[in-house]
Amino acid sequence: MINKKYDLIVIGAGSGGLGASLGMQQMGMDVLLIDRNPENIGGECLNTGCVPSKALIHLGKQLHQAKLAKSLGLEVSGQVDIEKIKEYIKVKQESIKDHENITYLRKKGLDIELGEASFYSKDSIKIDGKIFQGRNIVIATGSSPRIITIPGAESLPKFTNESIFEIDFIPKNFVFIGAGPVSLELGQAFSRLGSKVSIIDRGDRILKKEDPKISTILQDRLEKENIQCFFNTEVSKVKGKCAILKKNSGEEESIPVDAIFMGLGRTLNFDSLALEKAGIKTEKGKIILNEKLQTTNKQVYVSGDAADNLKFSHAAEMHNMLLINNFLSPFKKKLDFDHFPWVTFTDPEVATFGQNEAQLKEKGINYERLETNFREDDRAVTDNFEYGNLIVFIEKKRFNPGNAKILGGSMIAPNAGEITQELVLAGVAGIIISTFMNKIYAYPTAANIHKSLLREKMVSQLKPWMKEIIKKWYRLKE
Repeated sequence: MINKKYDLIVIGAGSGGLGASLGMQQMGMDVLLIDRNPENIGGECLNTGCVPSKALIHLGKQLHQAKLAKSLGLEVSGQVDIEKIKEYIKVKQESIKDHENITYLRKKGLDIELGEASFYSKDSIKIDGKIFQGRNIVIATGSSPRIITIPGAESLPKFTNESIFEIDFIPKNFVFIGAGPVSLELGQAFSRLGSKVSIIDRGDRILKKEDPKISTILQDRLEKENIQCFFNTEVSKVKGKCAILKKNSGEEESIPVDAIFMGLGRTLNFDSLALEKAGIKTEKGKIILNEKLQTTNKQVYVSGDAADNLKFSHAAEMHNMLLINNFLSPFKKKLDFDHFPWVTFTDPEVATFGQNEAQLKEKGINYERLETNFREDDRAVTDNFEYGNLIVFIEKKRFNPGNAKILGGSMIAPNAGEITQELVLAGVAGIIISTFMNKIYAYPTAANIHKSLLREKMVSQLKPWMKEIIKKWYRLKE
């Protein structure tokens, strides 16, 4: 017996689920939102991801800047109080939870059910003995951190992003396994809180999805803060308070360890959903999806991490914009990551947007790579980040380079995530690079680096004969 019918049922109240459910409810639809417990509202981003990590990074940056003030004659003393750190993080989370909690969402008009959900049929969900039918269903069950077993590490404190914000001490020697964004962000933060941080990775560099030039600059900055990186290496075992590192060459090295953080990627969360009852097929542990985020059951879609493409909160936003459009509009859209941006919130930040060089080559797109550093950028000089770097990929235009559009790029600099936003917009809107020449940048702002790079490109296209014509015209005119 069906307890109630809905226009949309959403399983999971994280970034993917909240966006889909609220978006459809605001369009006048009857929506049911399901999650296991009220503490899950807001999902990983609010509870164990973006929000607490950025609060921790902010505090780490304050401490780092205070220490740098020694060069001005100030003295910094005392020990970091981990409880005050945690209190600050909780306060910031609670502020955001004011609009991400059951009471608030129900006032908005959402029906909410708490408990373990599973498919009952192709268009219905069972939860605690009740059955709800949906015209469409969205799976937004997120992901969980991957954990590995390390021989001998049983007695050591081990953390993932789901547990790190409950830590009650600052580890003296903190080993981070994995050299992706999460390990680097949190590793640098704990280094600034007082830990001796070591980054261990089986690959040959940090941030393997970034341009190697950008990764190298960031690694150099981290090493200047006494963060040690080990590549082509894994933690093979732990002996007492020592981590035994095994390199690809077979060599071993021992480093001190008091705690371990695992930043080894994510696993998907849908084992309890009984997907087979809804005719939803999987392959290699992933739900099979088309370019519209539609499963093999045409009434069921996926949003957020569960879609297993790009695991970012703003990827869930993009998913939901696509889903809501396709639910309500006759003009259907397909998933398109050509202008997708992301930021690694280390200090300096790494901001990447659009397509990278490998993708452009794979698609056979005719492009040019433009690159510059910040050594002659006046704001970088005053603020001490001349090490910064900007890479931009543009269309290759033989006869009129000013008509080229921005295809993608990367920047490493303080606040790179903010500085690059106009480049993201230019890519999305198809703004040609000559338009940047018409913009006056307030002086001195770091974003002027965009105009400097693009102007250099346009000037470089002037051939000697072109300059000669311009010179003659100038001298002949009245």
